Amino acid sequence: MDTLKAIKTRRSVRKVKEVVPPDEMIRALIDAGRRGPNHFNTEPWHYYVLKGTGRERLGKVYGELAVKKLENPDQAQKDAAMAKGVAKANRSPVVIVITIEPRDQDQPKVKRVEEVAATACAVENMLLAAHSLGLGAIWRTGDAAYTDEMKKAFGVSENGLVLGYVYVGFPEDGYKPNPRERKSVDEVSDWITE
Repeated sequence: MDTLKAIKTRRSVRKVKEVVPPDEMIRALIDAGRRGPNHFNTEPWHYYVLKGTGRERLGKVYGELAVKKLENPDQAQKDAAMAKGVAKANRSPVVIVITIEPRDQDQPKVKRVEEVAATACAVENMLLAAHSLGLGAIWRTGDAAYTDEMKKAFGVSENGLVLGYVYVGFPEDGYKPNPRERKSVDEVSDWITE
């Protein structure tokens, strides 16, 4: 698929089949991610590919965090919160957890914000690659990603981050994402020529 066409037609796909994409396709997504731009070639990203029961690690943390938010819960409420958390991790047959270990502490010229930006670029590469391969994908984030519990579950240091999760699968038959309205080029740009 042409790059510009991929950029214009890519959408977040929330509804995917339970069919697990072949490992070669997932490896292609990670390969696309690792080719993202990164200042000083720090490659701050790491990817945890979760499939099958491997998704339980993510689901357990989601569930534990949901239970933690409850006030004076009974066992049924705890069980329901845990089940809801586990279900979040099973919304697609493959989940790729995106982590960052910024190099700003050991390399003074490196800026943390650039490490985050580089990893976000890597995620966009992955989303475009998924689209070009006929996969559906969505980048999910949220408060749970930024907790110590999530960092611990994926071996992220105190200085590191869990930037989010890329949920991947084959789009459900007939799935058509809503058209995306964006501001025009003229609305979002000023051209300074002098």
